[in-house]
Amino acid sequence: MAAARVLVSNIGDISEGHYTLGNLEAVVIRHTGGCHCGRVRFEVMAPAKLEVSDCNCSICTKSGYLHLTVPKSRFKLLSGSDALTTYQFNTGTARHLFCSTCGIKSFYVPRSHPDGFSVNARCLDARTVQELVITKFNGQEWETQYPTGRGPEFQE
Repeated sequence: MAAARVLVSNIGDISEGHYTLGNLEAVVIRHTGGCHCGRVRFEVMAPAKLEVSDCNCSICTKSGYLHLTVPKSRFKLLSGSDALTTYQFNTGTARHLFCSTCGIKSFYVPRSHPDGFSVNARCLDARTVQELVITKFNGQEWETQYPTGRGPEFQE
Protein backbone atom coordinates (compact mmCIF):
# COMPACT_ATOMS: atom_id res chain seq x y z
CA MET A 1 0.00 0.00 0.00
CA ALA A 2 1.36 3.40 -0.96
CA ALA A 3 2.09 5.96 1.73
CA ALA A 4 -0.30 8.87 1.95
CA ARG A 5 1.27 12.31 2.19
CA VAL A 6 -0.28 14.71 4.64
CA LEU A 7 1.11 18.23 4.80
CA VAL A 8 1.20 20.03 8.12
CA SER A 9 1.94 23.73 8.45
CA ASN A 10 5.45 24.77 9.42
CA ILE A 11 5.35 27.67 11.88
CA GLY A 12 8.35 29.24 13.57
CA ASP A 13 12.06 28.52 13.64
CA ILE A 14 13.63 25.14 14.25
CA SER A 15 17.09 24.24 15.43
CA GLU A 16 18.81 21.62 13.32
CA GLY A 17 21.58 19.12 13.94
CA HIS A 18 23.33 16.51 11.84
CA TYR A 19 23.20 12.94 13.07
CA THR A 20 24.42 9.70 11.60
CA LEU A 21 21.69 7.08 11.35
CA GLY A 22 23.31 3.82 10.24
CA ASN A 23 25.09 4.62 6.98
CA LEU A 24 23.00 7.73 6.38
CA GLU A 25 23.57 11.24 7.62
CA ALA A 26 20.27 12.85 8.51
CA VAL A 27 19.14 16.20 9.81
CA VAL A 28 17.06 15.80 12.93
CA ILE A 29 15.48 18.51 14.99
CA ARG A 30 14.03 18.87 18.45
CA HIS A 31 10.26 18.42 18.49
CA THR A 32 8.23 19.00 21.64
CA GLY A 33 4.80 17.73 22.54
CA GLY A 34 2.55 16.53 25.28
CA CYS A 35 -0.91 15.67 26.49
CA HIS A 36 -4.05 17.81 26.28
CA CYS A 37 -3.90 19.37 29.75
CA GLY A 38 -0.15 20.05 29.58
CA ARG A 39 0.97 18.06 32.62
CA VAL A 40 2.93 15.60 30.45
CA ARG A 41 5.55 17.24 28.21
CA PHE A 42 8.34 15.60 26.22
CA GLU A 43 10.89 16.22 23.51
CA VAL A 44 11.92 13.91 20.70
CA MET A 45 14.72 14.18 18.14
CA ALA A 46 13.45 13.34 14.65
CA PRO A 47 13.45 14.75 11.12
CA ALA A 48 11.15 17.69 10.30
CA LYS A 49 9.50 15.44 7.69
CA LEU A 50 8.14 12.55 9.75
CA GLU A 51 7.42 9.01 8.63
CA VAL A 52 4.71 7.60 10.89
CA SER A 53 2.60 4.44 11.03
CA ASP A 54 -1.18 4.24 11.23
CA CYS A 55 -1.84 0.91 12.97
CA ASN A 56 -5.21 -0.85 12.76
CA CYS A 57 -4.92 -2.84 16.00
CA SER A 58 -7.71 -2.52 18.56
CA ILE A 59 -6.11 0.12 20.80
CA CYS A 60 -4.57 2.27 18.05
CA THR A 61 -7.79 2.33 16.03
CA LYS A 62 -9.84 3.46 19.02
CA SER A 63 -7.34 6.19 19.97
CA GLY A 64 -6.31 7.43 16.49
CA TYR A 65 -2.62 6.94 17.30
CA LEU A 66 0.03 7.81 14.68
CA HIS A 67 3.33 6.10 15.60
CA LEU A 68 6.69 7.85 15.48
CA THR A 69 8.98 5.18 16.92
CA VAL A 70 12.39 6.28 18.21
CA PRO A 71 15.19 4.84 20.35
CA LYS A 72 15.26 5.86 24.04
CA SER A 73 18.28 8.07 23.34
CA ARG A 74 16.12 10.35 21.16
CA PHE A 75 13.27 10.79 23.67
CA LYS A 76 13.19 12.83 26.88
CA LEU A 77 10.29 13.25 29.30
CA LEU A 78 10.36 16.90 30.39
CA SER A 79 7.54 16.85 32.94
CA GLY A 80 4.62 14.81 34.19
CA SER A 81 6.16 11.50 35.23
CA ASP A 82 4.00 11.72 38.36
CA ALA A 83 0.87 12.12 36.19
CA LEU A 84 1.40 8.99 34.07
CA THR A 85 -0.80 5.90 34.47
CA THR A 86 0.16 2.59 32.83
CA TYR A 87 -2.17 0.22 30.98
CA GLN A 88 -0.98 -3.21 29.81
CA PHE A 89 -2.80 -6.01 28.02
CA ASN A 90 -2.19 -9.14 25.91
CA THR A 91 1.53 -10.02 26.32
CA GLY A 92 2.12 -7.17 28.80
CA THR A 93 5.24 -6.08 26.90
CA ALA A 94 3.87 -2.72 25.76
CA ARG A 95 3.49 -0.08 28.45
CA HIS A 96 0.70 2.28 27.41
CA LEU A 97 1.23 5.50 29.37
CA PHE A 98 -1.70 7.88 29.83
CA CYS A 99 -1.99 11.23 31.55
CA SER A 100 -4.07 10.61 34.67
CA THR A 101 -5.65 14.06 34.36
CA CYS A 102 -6.76 14.29 30.70
CA GLY A 103 -6.43 10.65 29.58
CA ILE A 104 -4.23 11.30 26.54
CA LYS A 105 -1.58 8.78 25.51
CA SER A 106 1.09 11.02 23.96
CA PHE A 107 3.81 8.33 24.02
CA TYR A 108 4.34 4.77 25.22
CA VAL A 109 6.79 1.86 25.23
CA PRO A 110 5.74 -0.32 22.27
CA ARG A 111 5.78 -4.10 22.08
CA SER A 112 7.63 -3.85 18.76
CA HIS A 113 10.45 -1.78 20.29
CA PRO A 114 10.57 -2.24 24.09
CA ASP A 115 13.96 -0.49 24.03
CA GLY A 116 12.42 2.71 22.64
CA PHE A 117 9.32 4.87 22.57
CA SER A 118 6.43 5.42 20.21
CA VAL A 119 5.36 9.05 20.18
CA ASN A 120 1.87 9.96 18.98
CA ALA A 121 2.58 12.35 16.10
CA ARG A 122 -0.82 13.94 16.80
CA CYS A 123 0.57 15.10 20.18
CA LEU A 124 3.57 16.96 18.74
CA ASP A 125 3.55 20.74 18.75
CA ALA A 126 2.89 21.56 15.07
CA ARG A 127 5.46 24.34 14.65
CA THR A 128 8.38 21.98 13.89
CA VAL A 129 6.56 19.35 11.81
CA GLN A 130 6.94 20.12 8.10
CA GLU A 131 5.28 17.00 6.70
CA LEU A 132 3.80 13.67 7.79
CA VAL A 133 4.16 10.61 5.58
CA ILE A 134 1.63 8.10 6.88
CA THR A 135 2.00 4.39 6.16
CA LYS A 136 -0.71 1.89 7.04
CA PHE A 137 0.40 -0.94 9.36
CA ASN A 138 -1.58 -4.16 9.85
CA GLY A 139 -1.47 -4.42 13.62
CA GLN A 140 -4.44 -6.79 13.63
CA GLU A 141 -1.92 -9.39 12.44
CA TRP A 142 0.98 -8.19 14.61
CA GLU A 143 2.69 -11.59 14.87
CA THR A 144 2.68 -11.95 11.06
CA GLN A 145 4.15 -8.46 10.64
CA TYR A 146 6.87 -9.11 13.24
CA PRO A 147 7.59 -12.87 13.19
CA THR A 148 10.71 -12.38 15.35
CA GLY A 149 8.56 -10.81 18.08
CA ARG A 150 9.83 -7.27 17.61
CA GLY A 151 10.25 -4.56 14.98
CA PRO A 152 13.45 -3.82 13.06
CA GLU A 153 16.50 -2.70 14.99
CA PHE A 154 17.00 1.03 15.46
CA GLN A 155 19.62 2.75 13.35
CA GLU A 156 21.10 5.44 15.63
